[in-house]
Amino acid sequence: MSRIKDFYNKYLSRINAYWLITILFLALTFTMGDSSLYKRYTYDERIRSLEKEIKHYQKEIEVNSKKLNDLHTDKEGLERFAREEYYMKKPNEDVYIIKNK
Repeated sequence: MSRIKDFYNKYLSRINAYWLITILFLALTFTMGDSSLYKRYTYDERIRSLEKEIKHYQKEIEVNSKKLNDLHTDKEGLERFAREEYYMKKPNEDVYIIKNK
């Protein structure tokens, strides 16, 4: 029992009880439970990365929509696209495909 009193007198007697409770509360809040500060931080990071991904795909959708609109309205553009992507050709011409490594 005297060891406990010595420990208390040496270390804990100088600490205010309110500060001790506040420190314990913050430590528990930071580490315990599903709504801990650490998990909230990781969830916020995940949300930010998903929002960046959403913006990226929205930009891709806009670009692809413009390309699709051009293909629907421009007959020469449609022919060029068919030749480049699907290697289509006119009946009386030869097509040579050169692939770079």
